[in-house]
Amino acid sequence: MPDALELLKLRRSVKPREMSGPGPSAEEVDTILTIGARVPDHGKMTPWRFIVFEGDARARAGDVIAKVFARKNPTAPAAEIEIEKRRLMDAPLVIAVVSFTKPHPKVPAWEQELSAGASAMNIVTAATALGYGANWLTGWFAFDRDVLDGFGLKPDEKLAGFIHIGTAKPAEDRPRPALSDIVTRF
Repeated sequence: MPDALELLKLRRSVKPREMSGPGPSAEEVDTILTIGARVPDHGKMTPWRFIVFEGDARARAGDVIAKVFARKNPTAPAAEIEIEKRRLMDAPLVIAVVSFTKPHPKVPAWEQELSAGASAMNIVTAATALGYGANWLTGWFAFDRDVLDGFGLKPDEKLAGFIHIGTAKPAEDRPRPALSDIVTRF
């Protein structure tokens, strides 16, 4: 397992189309999800949950996305509908992070949403530490209520994103901002 600081310095997003199998084993998925649940959570509210898409579930999810897309875009060519159908098919594992907030006198909704974001980042980092490529994405369908309903989300739930995970070849990193451009001292 890589040194934690080196891992964090080198972590990069891998495009799902650059991923292949094998994906994480069942034990590795449990490890990834356990680490995803170890995030700051003021008030111990657990304002997130996970949906795991692997195997045929990715295609079933794609059917939901494609049907909603086709209904909302009746003149869309078959090729565009097929693209929508394959949205979760590149990586062998996709984990959706579902976010929801609960009224609380000391924990504002913003903190609860940030906890869901921290959970998504922990999932990305855990997958990377296990040697997989990972990418946190959204897309139109992550914000479409009909798709969310089709995935079984409750009316008060949103998606923080989809984490695509799979085997990936090492690739070059993108340019990162210089600290002098992004840091001020008060």
